[in-house]
Amino acid sequence: MTQVFDGENRLVPVTVIEAGPCPVTQIKSLEKDGYNAVQIGFGKQKEHRLSGAARGHLKKAGVEAVSQLQEFRTPDAPEVAVGDVLTVERFEEGQKIDIIGTTKGRGFQGVVKRYNFGGGPASHGSMFHRRGGSYGFCQWPGHVIKGKKMPGHMGDVNRTVQNLKIVKIDAEKNLILVKGSIPGARGCYVTVRTAIKKKRATA
Repeated sequence: MTQVFDGENRLVPVTVIEAGPCPVTQIKSLEKDGYNAVQIGFGKQKEHRLSGAARGHLKKAGVEAVSQLQEFRTPDAPEVAVGDVLTVERFEEGQKIDIIGTTKGRGFQGVVKRYNFGGGPASHGSMFHRRGGSYGFCQWPGHVIKGKKMPGHMGDVNRTVQNLKIVKIDAEKNLILVKGSIPGARGCYVTVRTAIKKKRATA
């Protein structure tokens, strides 16, 4: 993340995303595959690190070795062809987008960090500082109810942040500056798409 000044000289926190170039590696059609979709690649990869199937797939498309492949379904037949390169020029400043990524893994955590529990008294002798309290029942039903907030694995899940605003686009370096934070650690891979749910304008 970094920060930039907008047109009204206000400081805006932004996340810098490298979004391209993304070569089109495959086109799927309703007649042949049963649905419309476009498959794109991203990143550089040494060819000898790819499997034989992946190497042949990319060679057939006439695309250099890429580290990531992802498929996007479309309602109609895609308007691109195999070998075309998608860049950030398909986006525009001020546009609303959704970011899909995997959140940071936090390991096994207690209820204070995982669910923001308040905990007990911090004084000496209380014996109740960061615990979750009573979890179950006695004779009936005799077990912990499903969904109870308890210690456990935190993070490392797929999350979508919706309606993020594009503050600036650097077409030369294929960079998108998005207002706010996005899911995932620095250097991870995310999916950028046009916002599905656009927030209503407030008076």
